[in-house]
Amino acid sequence: MGAELITVSTDTKFTHLAWHREEKMLKDVEYSMGSDCNGKVSRMFGVYDEETGLTLRGTFIISPEGKLLNSEVNYYNMGRNVDELMRKFKANLHLSKHPDEGCPAKWKEEGDKTLKPSAELVGRVYEALK
Repeated sequence: MGAELITVSTDTKFTHLAWHREEKMLKDVEYSMGSDCNGKVSRMFGVYDEETGLTLRGTFIISPEGKLLNSEVNYYNMGRNVDELMRKFKANLHLSKHPDEGCPAKWKEEGDKTLKPSAELVGRVYEALK
């Protein structure tokens, strides 16, 4: 879909290698895994926990122009949902071509109903989606 996917953690490159080699869920991973041992990137994105020295699970969708489009931060023990991430990614692709539209919470893919944000829509989203 034209995206570049990069994972970043405060783990070392050797830990990333071990995860990739040993974790069966990662056996087909083909994206870059960046090491942020000093926490600089994690701090920049607001996911570094100074008290524990750990990072929260942050997911960020950034446009090719460098604009932050979506961010989601989960606590350490909460996994991320790739289906929801893909929904957000597809919605952002759609909105980049149709900036006057809005993708409601149940929007999943091209062809699903979108909204035209306006003062008249406030309090009437349910009716607009019928």
